[in-house]
This record gives sequence, structure tokens and C-alpha cells, in this order.
Amino acid sequence: MCSEMREQVEATIEVIRPALQADGGDIVLRDVDADTGVVEVELVGACGTCPVATQTLKAGIERIMRDRVDGVTEVVNVTEALA
Repeated sequence: MCSEMREQVEATIEVIRPALQADGGDIVLRDVDADTGVVEVELVGACGTCPVATQTLKAGIERIMRDRVDGVTEVVNVTEALA
């Protein structure tokens, strides 16, 4: 289950990635917790310093991830969690 969920998350990131790269940023998958449904990512490049990165994460990335991958409950940016 865990590896299948991670594969689905990775595939979804590949769909999202071109839009982020077009704006000079990118997304790196850090962890997938299949038990809680929390996906940890790191927004890098322009996305790492963008003032609307949190909005992009929640309204864009998290919404898409929840629509495409069963079991995803939240997407968190680990860079913000460490700050």
C-alpha cells in the first residue's frame, strides 16, 4: 500500500512539475505517510521564496494530489515546517 501510494504521488508530481518549472521553481518529494495521508514536499527555486507558495501548495498542489491519489489528506512544505 505504501509503495503504491508513493508511486501515485510521484506520478502526480510529474504532472504538476512543468507548471512550477515554467515559473522558475520545482517540487521535491520528501516523504509519504500512508497511515496519515500526509505528503511532505519541498518547494525549491523560485517556489521556495515565492510569497504565494503556501497558496500554491494548498489550493493547487494539495487539491490536485487529493483528487488523484486516494488516501492523501494533506500536503505540507517541509521547508516551512523547519523555518
